[in-house]
Amino acid sequence: HQLSRGRRYPLPPDPHRNEFQRDRDRIVHSTAFRRLVYKTQVFLNHEGDLFRTRLTHSLEVAQLGRSIGRALGLDEDLIEAITLAHDLGHTPFGHAGQDALHECMSRADAQGGGFEHNFQSLRVVDRLEERYAAYDGLNLSFETREGILKHCSRRNAEWLVAHDPTGLGRRFIERTQPSLEAQLCNLADEIAYNAHDIDDGVRSGLLVLEQLEELTLIRQHLAAVREAYPALTGRRVLFETLRRVLSQQVYDVIDTTRAALGEHGVSSSEQVRAAPPLVRFSAAMRRRTDEVQRFLRVNLYRHPQVVATTSLAREVLRELFDLYLADPAQMNTQLSSGSRVPRVVADYVAGMTDRFAL
Repeated sequence: HQLSRGRRYPLPPDPHRNEFQRDRDRIVHSTAFRRLVYKTQVFLNHEGDLFRTRLTHSLEVAQLGRSIGRALGLDEDLIEAITLAHDLGHTPFGHAGQDALHECMSRADAQGGGFEHNFQSLRVVDRLEERYAAYDGLNLSFETREGILKHCSRRNAEWLVAHDPTGLGRRFIERTQPSLEAQLCNLADEIAYNAHDIDDGVRSGLLVLEQLEELTLIRQHLAAVREAYPALTGRRVLFETLRRVLSQQVYDVIDTTRAALGEHGVSSSEQVRAAPPLVRFSAAMRRRTDEVQRFLRVNLYRHPQVVATTSLAREVLRELFDLYLADPAQMNTQLSSGSRVPRVVADYVAGMTDRFAL
């Protein structure tokens, strides 16, 4: 268990919880966390009850992260806090909504840095949640906030360096690494969404099992399932296959990371930050995972049926943004003095669920 660098607003110690357990509890009780149940992954919320949402995705990432973290001796409470909060800044309608909001912000506020969902997740926990009398946001620990901010543009990193006294943006300028827990959460996110997008793609009928046989990562496990259970049909074939795929990826991360930690001889968090990324796939698993991502991009994310719904989503977000920009009084929010209206509009629209936006 690592010690925390602390919070922006110090809190007295809790008699029964460590700092990262407190972070997790604050995240789970936040308004933004509850909204994730009605925010989309690939398929819009109204398209089916069994497709993943941002909430179920976050729970899957937390499960994978804690399992891998326990094997590596990392801080499971910090992993859980990061994974449950990592998507709090996502717009309605998944990546299509994010892209549309970035276009709107780039057009309306040239100096504002566009829209990045990772940076928005940080804004949610730092400023937008309104739960405490003494400050805005959730007042999370430095380490949880660092894990939430997986990626950051140079412009936003420089803004953080200038305005955030905790030094959160410095690693993007200095090109150092975050904690092992943050590195792990990033990889667990990737493992989870590749597997469940395949599952949701087959469930939707946009992908068929035979297509998956062209993928190296899937093909060997699918053949093993069919050999072990020749009479097995339907969804159980896919579930048995994906279970094996997830296990292989998890074991690969554990083995590769253990080897990397030994090779670099790290024994402190500062050494972790100065080293190259240490939580990673083997080179062979990296190639196989990249192949899966290319397959999903071509065959699922760009499928005509998905593109049709995401085009509608973009239109909805653009029209909402323009309407609120022209008439901010229609937003159910207070404009503080000095606040830039486009950013307030982006915060408001990004916080919407799919069905509320529609």
